[in-house]
Amino acid sequence: MTVVEFFGCSFLAFGPPVAMFALTIAHDPIRIIILIAASFFWLVSLLLSSTVWLAFHPITSKVTFGLICSVFIQEGFRYLMYKVLRKTENGLQEVTDIVRIADYRHILSYASGLGFGIISGAFSLVNILADSVGPATVGLKAGSDVFMLISAAQSLAMILLHTFWSVIFFNACDVKNYYHIVYVVASHLFVSCMTLLNANALFGVTLSISYLVLCITGVIAFQVAGGTIASFRKFLTCK
Repeated sequence: MTVVEFFGCSFLAFGPPVAMFALTIAHDPIRIIILIAASFFWLVSLLLSSTVWLAFHPITSKVTFGLICSVFIQEGFRYLMYKVLRKTENGLQEVTDIVRIADYRHILSYASGLGFGIISGAFSLVNILADSVGPATVGLKAGSDVFMLISAAQSLAMILLHTFWSVIFFNACDVKNYYHIVYVVASHLFVSCMTLLNANALFGVTLSISYLVLCITGVIAFQVAGGTIASFRKFLTCK
């Protein structure tokens, strides 16, 4: 039963992102490079967040402080990733003769966000998945028997949110739309802080709010990409 739960939670959290990677990223080497680079940037942000946590842990051991610092550090590295992409556009243009990079920016932000999301989801869920294969059974000693299922669903939400956030954030930086930049940072902070309610077993509240924010963010990202079915197809295929 534990092995079944392991695969069920794994497919729930990473099934859609893997499908997105296979259908929209894997056939283009530039997109793969951007995704891997974004994953590396997120890992560096995690390292910096851990350093800040260790530095201030003797002063305050509250998880909230570390969470807030981590969100701002991640958003700082999202902006750094944006600057790196814009600085390397000329170089990217030299290695591709299929499209103009200037018309390719929405795809680069999408690949960057998916890289951010996948590595973030992996680190948030890997220990839980490792424990799910046993020998212990989830739900004993007053523990929730849906904890792993909720964790997998929350990880999926964060992966998709990171993807949408990058699309919105990169476009906002290009057009100087500071409202969208504030929305990305505020919604990231809000969703992350809401997960603290899981300590009180308020899984339904946390998950409902996360997916509500996901729907709103997805609509904004869709509008940023053009807001039509034709633009959405171009967003995915870049044709």
